Order: sequence, then structure tokens, then C-alpha cells
Amino acid sequence: MNIKWAYLAGFLDGDGSIYVRIKPNKTYKFNFQISPSIVFFQSKKVIEKIEKLQKQYQIGYLRIRKDNIIEWIIGDELNIRLLLKNIMPFVRLKKAQDKLMLEILNDKKKIKDKDDFIKVAKKIEQFKDLNYSKKRKIRIY
Repeated sequence: MNIKWAYLAGFLDGDGSIYVRIKPNKTYKFNFQISPSIVFFQSKKVIEKIEKLQKQYQIGYLRIRKDNIIEWIIGDELNIRLLLKNIMPFVRLKKAQDKLMLEILNDKKKIKDKDDFIKVAKKIEQFKDLNYSKKRKIRIY
């Protein structure tokens, strides 16, 4: 149903974020974990409506921050791909982030050595310019 995905595209454009973090993690091959996320933000005042949306799409989970903002977080790659592919025709403001995320997820599967990992890490850094993000503190190359 296109209306369902068009609505979510508008929600993401207005009150959402698409990003990938590189987190130190000694249990991973190159000591870093690639962690993709899509997050929708709203006031806790509309929690019932966000809960209804989350149940309708059956993806992600909800978290209430200390500042009374509710986050609808989608962090697993399968559902990120599903969401991004379905909203792609409707996204306006975050189309570049959508495309970059899908590219990174595809490249992540192909990492064989440190050079491949660094290429993906450099793509991840592009989110810094696309989003209103803080300066990255982790340097892996």
C-alpha cells in the first residue's frame, strides 16, 4: 500500500533521522561495529499514536528519553532495508541519506579486509555532511 509508505516517508523527512555509527567493539573483526539506525522522534504526549504506528508497521521498538521525547528506533538491517526501499519514491529531504544507507548496507556485506572496512567507514562519514551531526570522534584510519 503506497499511502502507508508515503506517510512514513513524510514522517521521516520531518521528524526522523537516518544514520550509521561506528562503535568500538573488541568482539568484532576490526574492533569496531557498524551500527545502522533509523529513528523517528515525537513528544511523549502522542505516545499512543506512535505505539499504533509501530504496531502497524511491526518494526523497531520504542524508547522514551529523559526529556519526554519518544524515539521509534529501527536498528536491524532487514527492516531498515524494507523501510528504505518502500519509502524511497516518496522521500524528499532525506533521499541522499536513504541511498547512502542502502549503499553502506550492501558494502558492509562485502567487507573482507581492513581496506574494505575503511572504504565503508569513509562512506559512513558522509552522514556528517548530510545530517546535522556532531563531529565524529572515532578515527579508524
